[in-house]
Amino acid sequence: MRILAVASEAFPLVKTGGLADVAGALPLALERHGAHTTTLLPGFPKVMARAHSSGTTHQVWSWNDFYGGWAELIGAEVAGLDLLILNAPHLFDRPGGIYGNGAVDWPDNWRRFAAFSRAGADIAGGMLTGYKPDLVHVHDWQAALTLAYMRYGAANDVASVITVHNLAFQGQFGADIFGELGLPDDAMSIHGVEYYGGVGFLKAGLKAAWAITTVSPTYAQEICTPEGGMGLDGLLSSRSNALTGIVNGIDLEQWDPRTDRHLPQHFSADDLGARRGNRHAVEQRFALHRDDSLLLCLVSRLTWQKGIDVLVDCLDEIVSMGAKLALLGNGDPSFEAAFHAAAGRHPGRIGVVTGYDEALSHQITAGADAILVPSRFEPCGLTQLHGLRYGCLPIVTRTGGLADTIIDANEAALTAGVATGFQFQPLAHQPLINAVRRALHVHREPADWQGMQVQAMRSDVSWDHSAKCYIDVYRSLLRGTHG
Repeated sequence: MRILAVASEAFPLVKTGGLADVAGALPLALERHGAHTTTLLPGFPKVMARAHSSGTTHQVWSWNDFYGGWAELIGAEVAGLDLLILNAPHLFDRPGGIYGNGAVDWPDNWRRFAAFSRAGADIAGGMLTGYKPDLVHVHDWQAALTLAYMRYGAANDVASVITVHNLAFQGQFGADIFGELGLPDDAMSIHGVEYYGGVGFLKAGLKAAWAITTVSPTYAQEICTPEGGMGLDGLLSSRSNALTGIVNGIDLEQWDPRTDRHLPQHFSADDLGARRGNRHAVEQRFALHRDDSLLLCLVSRLTWQKGIDVLVDCLDEIVSMGAKLALLGNGDPSFEAAFHAAAGRHPGRIGVVTGYDEALSHQITAGADAILVPSRFEPCGLTQLHGLRYGCLPIVTRTGGLADTIIDANEAALTAGVATGFQFQPLAHQPLINAVRRALHVHREPADWQGMQVQAMRSDVSWDHSAKCYIDVYRSLLRGTHG
């Protein structure tokens, strides 16, 4: 089975969030089940640098004028990934972020990702000699227009899947861009790319895809409701027979407490005592008191979606209850300032590092007792899976993938020895405080806490089961049983 994946980022080449982790790990997991994936990426500077350093690059196609400039398609192999890269300097070779400069999106994002999508559709249609995929799998709005180009072009007979990683990001643009997309006039309709009078990239992909997946079963249900559908619930409800929720996995080689190169001290579920060296490293890095109190951590973007406003209001009470907190993250400046102010009020009890540091995120998860994930909505979430893998018990809102991956430490689950974390609902001050209080109560019983840690570390957070689910979706489409 030959899969063409179209994604705007993939670890380890370029990453801004969980999409990259999925696009980087899923092809390797699918390979073990007999499906070979070729991944199309934009030629961002980091992608081009990593590809050239591999020594495997070769040109497979070129255009003299592709959406406003010269472009080429190059092949490469990086970190086990079979890649096609759209090198279009006028679109992708620029300083700043891959989607914008700071908090401001690049104004030509519609053109950049229309070009990227058009390249994906042309490859799907057989543009490259000797290669035509059996199925095209696109990720999020940046790649979604691929399916519209396929639908209205030569690749309308090729099976297709779109995965929604976060419905909040939809790629909505004004109707004035339609004439430059190269789509037929009848595509500008409710049955095509038209969305509330403009052009909706994600909407177009959801309409054209043979199948839709999202990254947890609960999130698949939530996005079909007015509360969770963000304007697309009607379309998603009408396509519910084609919608499947599949929980993400994580890379077990990158996240292995026995071998992780980022950790001061390795450990395992059979040797939890060795974990203490990582705790001491976290206390030192965040200038926290060295004691046996419950050490909470937060590794997150500091945004409204992540429930940070509610957590900020809880900080003083969390400290007064006897816990301490290490924070690694960045985002809304007002939230950053609020955490720094709280650290100033509670020296030795709250420590803050703003920014993102991959190595430090591993160290925190390996050293803290529990990880806070108080999201308002969470399609899947990866930090709670990292927490499970490293015995850092998640305290999570009961929503989306958080609900699907964490077994709450209620009395029955504790008695049965199956609890892996603490859930709370709704996202509000008192429910969050109550969840922390429950964690504090269990933490005072070392045997119970360690039992939960062992159970968490034995959770299956690999890609193996998820890959099998994707293979089932692919096979159903190729048998002609799509919704």
